[in-house]
Amino acid sequence: MDESLDTWFKREILVHEASLVRYLLRTWPNREEVYDLRQDAYVRVYEAAAKSRPQSPKSFLFATARNLMADHTRRRRIVVIDAVGDLDALNVLVDELSPESRTSAFEDLRRLADAFDQLPPKCRETVWMRRVDDLPQREVATRLGISQKTVEKHVMKGMKLLAAALFRSEGSGRAETTEHEKQRKEQSRGSP
Repeated sequence: MDESLDTWFKREILVHEASLVRYLLRTWPNREEVYDLRQDAYVRVYEAAAKSRPQSPKSFLFATARNLMADHTRRRRIVVIDAVGDLDALNVLVDELSPESRTSAFEDLRRLADAFDQLPPKCRETVWMRRVDDLPQREVATRLGISQKTVEKHVMKGMKLLAAALFRSEGSGRAETTEHEKQRKEQSRGSP
């Protein structure tokens, strides 16, 4: 006998609500949107399960939440053309970049490449395959001969290290000051 979708959803998905909310609170910058993201994830999972039940419901739920966060982030970066109005009326060439913008973009790219080169080899390869080549987690795991959970851990570690390196580069003056302050405090503790 095929159980109802509602029963399956309560048993397999809703039991993970507390962990899902903790995960979203940890990873999503706007706490006010966490419960909306949770609800959107539930809707997507429910609709997908109506067609075909996932083999690993918890993993499917969390993957759906990650995809939702990526979708929201992508949408925020999109500029609505209607808001800009008629680009011809602005009398600006869109393809033209100022030398400052070009230099800034080149510096950002250089910092990212340097940070990427500093990743541990397996982590770097995993991040490249998932984020640049856009391969599914299962395929990356198969190619590298590791578990999907290890792929996920490598990607999380790599993204954290990249973000830390990039933010450290952007605020390098502040990071040096903070390091200098730490050394001064340590020295003052050691002196009578």
